[in-house]
Amino acid sequence: MAMEDEDNNNIAIAATNTQTKGGDVGDNGACIDRQPDTVPHQAGLNPTAGRGSRSGPGSHAATGIRVLKRNMKRNGSRGCVTRKTRFGSRERDWLKGDTQRGCVCLYVGTVDPQTPASGPQASSTPQTDLQLVLCSTSTTVEELCAQRDGQGLYVQLHGDLVRRLDPCERPLQMLYDYLAAMGYSQPVRVQQEAANSDLSCLIRFYSERPVNADQQERTLLKGVFNVRKGKSQLHKWAERQVILCGTCLIVASVKDSLTGKMHILPLVGGKVEEVKRRQHCLMFSSAGSQAQTYFVNFDTLADYQRWHRQASKVVSQTVSLVDLSCYSLEVVPEYLFYSQDITHLNLRHNFMSLQGPGGLLNLPRFSQLKSLNLSHNRLGVFPECVCEILTMTELNLSCNSLHTVPVQIGNLQSLQTLSLDGNYLSSLPEDLGGLSQLNSLGLSFNNFSHIPAVLERLSAVDKLAMAGNRVESLELCTLARMSHLKNIDLRLNRLHWVKSESLEAVSQVTQLDLRDNCLDSLDLSSVCNLETLHCQRNQLGTLTLSGFTLRMLHASSNRLSTVNIYPVPNQLTYMDLSQNLLEYLPDWVCDCRKIEMLDVTHNLLSELPSRLLNSLSLRKLLAGNNCLRRVPDLLDHIPLEALDLQHNKLAELPESLFYKALNLKYLNVSANALESIPPSSPSEESLSTLQELYLTANNLNENCGALLVGHQNLRVLHIAYNQLLSFPASKLSKLELLEELNLSGNKLKAIPSTVSSCKRLHTLIAHSNHITVFPEILNLPEIKLVDLSCNELTEIQLPDSLPSTLQELDLTGNSSLMLEHKTLNLFSHITTLKLDQKSSTTAGDSQSTSTPWNHGYSEMSGQRNKLCVSVMAVDRFGDGVEACYGIFDGDRNEEVPRLLQCTMGDVLCEELQHSSIDNVYMCNTFLTSHRKLGMAGQKLGASALLCYIHREPSDPGGYFSLTVANVGTCQAVLCRDGRPVPLSKVYSLENCTEEMERVKLSKAIITEDNKVSGVTCCSRLLGCSYLSPWVIPKPWVHTEPLCTQDEFLILGNRALFERVSYQEAVCTVQAVRDPRAAAKKLCSLAQSYGSKDNIEAAVVSLHIGEDSCTCEAPVSSTEPRGPPPVTVPVTVTPGSSDPAPLSSSNGLVSEFNSETSASEVGSEAGSTASDEHPSSGPASRPERRCSLHPATTLCGIMVPGPVGAGTHLGLFQRQPSCATFSSNHSDNGLDSDDEAPLEGVISNGSKLEVEVDIHCCAFQLRPGGPESPKDLDVEKQGSDYPNGKMRRQNSVVVSATNGCLLAVCGREIADLKKSPSTSSLFGKKLSNGSVVAPEDSHNLIEVALEAPKKKSGYFNAPAQQDPEDQLIVPPSLEQEVREQLRGQSPLVSGPPLPSIPPSLKDPVWDHPHPPAFASNLVPGPGPVPILQHEVYDTAL
Repeated sequence: MAMEDEDNNNIAIAATNTQTKGGDVGDNGACIDRQPDTVPHQAGLNPTAGRGSRSGPGSHAATGIRVLKRNMKRNGSRGCVTRKTRFGSRERDWLKGDTQRGCVCLYVGTVDPQTPASGPQASSTPQTDLQLVLCSTSTTVEELCAQRDGQGLYVQLHGDLVRRLDPCERPLQMLYDYLAAMGYSQPVRVQQEAANSDLSCLIRFYSERPVNADQQERTLLKGVFNVRKGKSQLHKWAERQVILCGTCLIVASVKDSLTGKMHILPLVGGKVEEVKRRQHCLMFSSAGSQAQTYFVNFDTLADYQRWHRQASKVVSQTVSLVDLSCYSLEVVPEYLFYSQDITHLNLRHNFMSLQGPGGLLNLPRFSQLKSLNLSHNRLGVFPECVCEILTMTELNLSCNSLHTVPVQIGNLQSLQTLSLDGNYLSSLPEDLGGLSQLNSLGLSFNNFSHIPAVLERLSAVDKLAMAGNRVESLELCTLARMSHLKNIDLRLNRLHWVKSESLEAVSQVTQLDLRDNCLDSLDLSSVCNLETLHCQRNQLGTLTLSGFTLRMLHASSNRLSTVNIYPVPNQLTYMDLSQNLLEYLPDWVCDCRKIEMLDVTHNLLSELPSRLLNSLSLRKLLAGNNCLRRVPDLLDHIPLEALDLQHNKLAELPESLFYKALNLKYLNVSANALESIPPSSPSEESLSTLQELYLTANNLNENCGALLVGHQNLRVLHIAYNQLLSFPASKLSKLELLEELNLSGNKLKAIPSTVSSCKRLHTLIAHSNHITVFPEILNLPEIKLVDLSCNELTEIQLPDSLPSTLQELDLTGNSSLMLEHKTLNLFSHITTLKLDQKSSTTAGDSQSTSTPWNHGYSEMSGQRNKLCVSVMAVDRFGDGVEACYGIFDGDRNEEVPRLLQCTMGDVLCEELQHSSIDNVYMCNTFLTSHRKLGMAGQKLGASALLCYIHREPSDPGGYFSLTVANVGTCQAVLCRDGRPVPLSKVYSLENCTEEMERVKLSKAIITEDNKVSGVTCCSRLLGCSYLSPWVIPKPWVHTEPLCTQDEFLILGNRALFERVSYQEAVCTVQAVRDPRAAAKKLCSLAQSYGSKDNIEAAVVSLHIGEDSCTCEAPVSSTEPRGPPPVTVPVTVTPGSSDPAPLSSSNGLVSEFNSETSASEVGSEAGSTASDEHPSSGPASRPERRCSLHPATTLCGIMVPGPVGAGTHLGLFQRQPSCATFSSNHSDNGLDSDDEAPLEGVISNGSKLEVEVDIHCCAFQLRPGGPESPKDLDVEKQGSDYPNGKMRRQNSVVVSATNGCLLAVCGREIADLKKSPSTSSLFGKKLSNGSVVAPEDSHNLIEVALEAPKKKSGYFNAPAQQDPEDQLIVPPSLEQEVREQLRGQSPLVSGPPLPSIPPSLKDPVWDHPHPPAFASNLVPGPGPVPILQHEVYDTAL
């Protein structure tokens, strides 16, 4: 048979032992099945793919299906379906002919996709076969199965449940619809994304149902074992089939047969015990006086343990409950029907069908069933068969897309609870009114436009649960007729008015929830027995209530100027009127006798009534963010425990505050104009119980120190940003219980030595002062965090040993600080040590000043044990004068922010090659990053914000523009002429009405705390894909032209802007100017204002008016935009005195060893940004260069061996990248709540964080080590720092850790700034303080995805090396590369560079591909790996 050549690179590859079977190509294009052609080919090159033969009628030519079969390694998509081996020319031509054609990745293995591989053997073996099926959007499952002779197809979303597809469903259309719902809008891009196997973590198709061994164990256990009935020795052992299903042990009467009599042993309340006289034997006993006993002898220990574990769960139950939720079941296991004692059956989150042996039609066979949960089963219609189970008392049919309820529901006379939430119901049958025992009816998130009249007959129902419907008006007289309803929940409806057309009182309603509606006024005076009212987030201007029985009032986030309650609510204990327009408090507030908590923050109050503050019941008063100028004097002792008066205009506090409020434990008077504080008592003896005192941002001087002495119970003291010149030493020594002290932003020159008396102190923050002497705090037994950045330290006097509790020490911003080697050795055990790098001012610095912006950032962990935020900052992005900044907030997870920090810059670089339209490339950057999160993004997510400063491609010499994109709650604010200009959109349900409506339309369940399914308040996130389509990754994109009036940009997360307003943030930065100090101040202010969460702030100072460079578009350039270096502080881990053994997989010993795999996060997570398919949309953005940004050149490589001649140090710009040389003895985990991650670094042994200049682009890191002990000795002797510390010598940045050397040529620094695959990874700070070393690929994602280090779950497979890794060098630079490598021969030892093959062409979408050549930078034996691929061809 003649084979057609598909080698697009014209590379001849010998096909050895190749045999083809089949016929020739017929005229009709049909296909005859044949054996696959196997063509061995060199790694990284296109194989010569064999064509399938086509002939004869009777084959499926009309379906337009082509199946390409390949084996896929579990640890990464590149090993199975690389871009270079995926499609041939005819496939590409066929795909490009119509965007309604595409590729479906069909997994044909039966291995559970979520079962993690363990050990190197498991991960290196192909786990799942993959078929690439070319078809169209009209191709049905039935056609695909007929083509493949298959039985059916299955779909899995987000690694969760697996559903069988109906024969009429169309897989490719489902895929396209899914991508469109994510946010992709371009048909060509949708087609390309659908062919990406990385998408399998979001949506995956199977040809067979995946086997889940754990699921099978929990649903059904069976086997043939030796069984003996009864305890008497007279009974003999016999081999019988034994089944454990549901609540019963089933023993067959005949071996290997279930046709005879079945012996049923109920286990609930019984016993399962080990028989010690016999190996692997269990005794099963039922409960009750007629108890029976069976002895079962198992063959293996594994069987014994499995049966013992499952049976123990059953016997421990108090009711006959069977939980089969989330098992992807279509039918109930047939053996379950033997368990006739089942009373509670949970089938939630399955795909139950009506028909079949175990379908829903058989459920009436459970004669004692009382509770049935069928929620989230995609039923579509109400299963009438359940109305035949007359014993039913509880029925849950939520989230099943039901449109009607049948009249047969009236048969369930015993029904007490009926849940119908999350459906499409708009009416209820009258027969429902006959259920006299029904006391709970859930109708939330349906389509009701009015309260169903049938509720009048349901006299036992006391709660109306109709949140999230379409009720626009509420007649109180309707509620009056339903005299049995006490609790009314109408939140998240479309209520515009609530009124009563009669004077009839509504006496039965006690709780009313009207949150998140459209009410502008509310009069509930006729609801005379109202106890609790929720009316937050409306547009209420007036509120009138009855006060007879009112106990709690929640009315925040409205426009209230007055609240009328009559009579005086003497039962009122809690009232929240925050974020309104109140200018004064009504008189009745002072008359409330039982008021305990009053929140009036964010109003317009100018004074507080004296009677209110002197109330004998008030325990908590929150009156911050008002216009208060004074606080009334206290007349007598009051029980007040918490007082918040921040952000007012107070010049003084009442003299008697502390000795009249003896119960006061919390006081926050930050952001006022206080010049002094009142004494703790009128005499020397103090009875103060104050524990937390916040005095930040006032005008206090050092005299206040003497007044703090009386508060001897003080645990937290924030006195930052005042006018303190000193702190009295004798006074500080008396605060012996002090745990947290913040003295930042004052004018202190020293911390008193008496701080050593505060034995419980664990946090000392004193940045932004004039401190010259390191305080004596390192003898404190509990000290954890010390922040002395932005001071004037010159030296540090240390004790002989440091406390083991010290986790973070920040000494950045101390320009005169010199540390000796002995000092650095003492710091070796500290989790995070932050230091500035010392470098001389050279020509390189003048180059760095050409950038018209610079940045600083700060992160605080707050009261959490770990830091779940991260920052990406690149002052020089790409080749032109551009910048990229991003912040990521994972709320309670640290994995996703770290992944995004490592990868998002590269993804943006790749997208800029495909489109110059801001909305397109930014949106695709977010969507691609969402996909590349892989398995980590299935259950975890993060808010993200990305800012890209650039010139417009159409006008390279024009003004700069700022493109901002965000999801979640991270925000960006631009300061223009001293005024804040918000650039982002907050995607939370509370703040965005459009998003709330979108989520409601998709029938999400929004809990009372306004969270989607109780998980997140955000409607758009990167990750959390299991919440799709409710939570999506499509970002808000906005482009703002920059002008000379733009001063700086502020980026912050939710915790920052919840406490610091836009205007205050702008004023704060204007007063400080230095970006790093300004960012630190923002975080300190937010913490002092009451934030307990992780806080993150980044400040970018803009100098747009300065003409820093004049970039010009090149005449012609085919070289793609280089990826950016990511700017983060460098964390360097000092090694031990003896050289540690080298890692087997990394030249630099990264914290992610064989226990952490890029495949578990990355294979499923996907390949790198470099693997993205080029868009066929607008032309790529031109590459811009100017006199300051010359053409790039290859500048350096990393090899093992001794240090050679250096290059020019002066050409390093001061760019805080990061590089970590970690000790491979560390084994700290990421998930430990016992660790305290600070500044984005989680502990991984000892670390040293240093800002250094490391930019690497074209070189690769390879595993290697010293060839002899002599080499190690040479390295150690030449090192400035002992134990493998980082050093600088002759302009070469070198790490001698573990014998790995890094040489970077300074004269080619422009080239080093191009690649985030190297600059960001080589200097990428991960969540535990380490970095990901650049591996042998330009792909960043699979390396960066190793960031979350877990020892189980998502991240537990060892990393795999990819044989296709290459060194990419443009042809125009080849000669210069060779000359440089020859010039560096004393430094670099290795084989000569091989010849460069002809230019490669992208085989997937027929777009140009950068030329490449393979290069072994480290000498090493071994042949080039040969890959075997199989291709099954059928008709197109």
